[in-house]
Amino acid sequence: MPIDSLFQLFLCAMTALAAVVFVALQKVNAGYGLMFNPRWGPTLPNRWGWVLMESPVFLAMAALWLCSSRRAEAAPLCFFLLFELHYFQRSFVFPFLLRGASRMPLSIVAMGVFFNLLNALMQGGWIFYLAPDGRYTPDWLADPRFIIGTAVFFAGMGINWHSDRIIRHLRRPGDRNHYLPRGGMFRYVASANYLGELIEWCGFALLTWSFAGAVFALWTAANLIPRAAATHRRYTELFGEEYTRERRKRIIPFIY
Repeated sequence: MPIDSLFQLFLCAMTALAAVVFVALQKVNAGYGLMFNPRWGPTLPNRWGWVLMESPVFLAMAALWLCSSRRAEAAPLCFFLLFELHYFQRSFVFPFLLRGASRMPLSIVAMGVFFNLLNALMQGGWIFYLAPDGRYTPDWLADPRFIIGTAVFFAGMGINWHSDRIIRHLRRPGDRNHYLPRGGMFRYVASANYLGELIEWCGFALLTWSFAGAVFALWTAANLIPRAAATHRRYTELFGEEYTRERRKRIIPFIY
């Protein structure tokens, strides 16, 4: 079977698996962060969990780019830099800004690494190896899909980083208590950080206008929408009327 046909089957399989994950996460809360659960097994400090979980995709994408004959082409290089900007911050900046003494199960880290490597294969495989010749010429950088998608990408990144900053400053060093985040997009949703990340990868799907990018956006939704719903329930349990009277939605302002 031709490699491009195999790749399409791979993307279809990842789409089906995203649907399974979405359904499963309606019943099971991933046991880290606000939903930390020791039943998920051995743990390590949250900071190192994030580094180990996110850095493989940064490194794998870099390797795919470096080995590609398209590495100096303008459009693929822009895609690469946008993708790596997110994962550099997530792998090597965000973890070292964390406060508190939270821990992350190794099982969560392992699952994250597995998906991240598959995602590097999806995005890097398409952009650097399987996209048809002439698809991403320098003219693509003037295409409305790229311009609008890039604007959406940075808007999502801004919401994500700002929301993470709000959450980070809720705690003092060594504090394990939970507090209700306020300000920014938290005025409208329980999980503004997840909203930002969802917007970000929808923007990436648009700016690449690719099945691979769309599958990643779908995976982001399948993972973060159920988690936002779980966060909404947890905030209701922890803060009661203080939270419910604000009538925040879970992840999509005014809708859900």
